[in-house]
Amino acid sequence: MATDRSLTPVARVLQLCLHLLVAGLLTLAVARAALAGAAPVAVTAAALLTGAVYAAGPLLGAVRRSRTGAALWLAALCGSWLVLLALTPDGVWLAFPLYFLQLHLLGRRTALVAVALTTVAAVAGFARHHHGFSVAAAIGPTLGAAVATATVLGYQALYRESEERRRLIDELSAARADLAAAHHTAGVLAERERLAREIHDTLAQSLSSIQLLLRAAGRALPERAEAAAGYVEQARQAAQDNLAEARRFVRALTPPGLDGSSLPTALERLCATTSEHAGVPVRFHLSGAPAALPVPHETALLRIAQSALANTVRHAQASHAEVTLSYMGSEVALDVFDDGSGFDPAAVPAPGTGDGGFGLPAMRARARALGGTFTVESAPGQGTALAVLLPEPPEER
Repeated sequence: MATDRSLTPVARVLQLCLHLLVAGLLTLAVARAALAGAAPVAVTAAALLTGAVYAAGPLLGAVRRSRTGAALWLAALCGSWLVLLALTPDGVWLAFPLYFLQLHLLGRRTALVAVALTTVAAVAGFARHHHGFSVAAAIGPTLGAAVATATVLGYQALYRESEERRRLIDELSAARADLAAAHHTAGVLAERERLAREIHDTLAQSLSSIQLLLRAAGRALPERAEAAAGYVEQARQAAQDNLAEARRFVRALTPPGLDGSSLPTALERLCATTSEHAGVPVRFHLSGAPAALPVPHETALLRIAQSALANTVRHAQASHAEVTLSYMGSEVALDVFDDGSGFDPAAVPAPGTGDGGFGLPAMRARARALGGTFTVESAPGQGTALAVLLPEPPEER
């Protein structure tokens, strides 16, 4: 049988057993011929020829590489076996390992035909030496052929099933690796989006406020030095608050506005601070009985209010703004309105285009992440109204 480095350990053991079986049967034939004095020299020569042809198989590359080479080698092996069978009836036992070789090296149909012909030759050779045919003489080779065929075909079926299982395991391992990579990528993107929203709603807005305060201080100098100092102090306070915000969102902590206070208090403080720093009157309204919300809900509503008021100050040129927080049983709503210049929501630039446009998508993303809705109504010259509606989880109320 041809050797193959890719054979499994079990296949190597079976191959070794087949080699030993052939060697043992050839030795048995020679020994019995010598004891019986039945042409021992001719039997020994035929056995050596058969053994040499068999041993050449594993050494020939053509036998390993092509089915044609294997068929030619089997033809030579069967020819030498027929010579041995013609000289001694003990050659019939070599039919059994020949069955395995034919079934292993040839295609299924060709192998079955070869096994049948080998069986016929074995029965005929045995009958010739015993000068007559008998059913008992035919049973041995026929049963051997049946057992060999069932064994090889069963092994091949098990091997195919094992290979299919190995392929499925490889696919499952690859799918798990892809899923782990996808989860990692999703986590990276989610963290990047979180940082982008926090930077937009805190650092960017606060830096814009500091810039406006410093411009106001510059315009007040030198005639109104006291007013300029006030603007600078406000800018310093805004920078200090900004630093605290930066440290907290890097650690994914609660915003300072919610630290130790309720959401209504934080929103009321935000409205007062915006009115003081930006000069735009902002009124806060509370509707319904305040209820404790999960931290992510309170954080999202506060950030949305901060971003909305920052847009009002920077872009709306409004004379006043209003923020309304409404507790409605199983839902909580936040409305931000200003009477500014308004805009066309459909014409807002996409994020990353260099023209801004990140605020509204960030607010919408915050609301959707918590299963809520975000709507914006505006038109040029008609002000802007933002509405956020979040479901309040019953288990956390």
